[in-house]
Amino acid sequence: MAEVHMPHAAPRDPHAGVHHEESDVNIGPILGFGAGLSIVAVFVFFLVWVLFTYLSSREAARVPPQYPMAATERDRLPPEPRLQTNPRQDLSDLRAAEEQILGSYGWVDRNAGVVRIPIEEAMRIVVQKGLPVRQEPR
Repeated sequence: MAEVHMPHAAPRDPHAGVHHEESDVNIGPILGFGAGLSIVAVFVFFLVWVLFTYLSSREAARVPPQYPMAATERDRLPPEPRLQTNPRQDLSDLRAAEEQILGSYGWVDRNAGVVRIPIEEAMRIVVQKGLPVRQEPR
């Protein structure tokens, strides 16, 4: 009971003895370092540009060796399947060949006596004679 409690008293500031630094930062060395870094970056850029220019010109002047097998077989085609160089023309040629087969007479198997006839002619014969019908067993 000897303690006296004062609820409205201002609390003591725990950081009362702490202060900020009063002096400014020395900006000269920082700017000098930035300028030096920029100069070094430009020098390295120039050095890399010169190196790439030299290597590019050296590579352009170099002639690749001619291999003997490649020189003798220049016109030889690779094995099947080959890439299509003109797919539209290939498709057009295929359809023309199919139309020629479907619209003309020809042998399918001469030894067996099997022939092909044009589709229009085959449809006319089917309409004229009818389709064969299977006999139902009795």
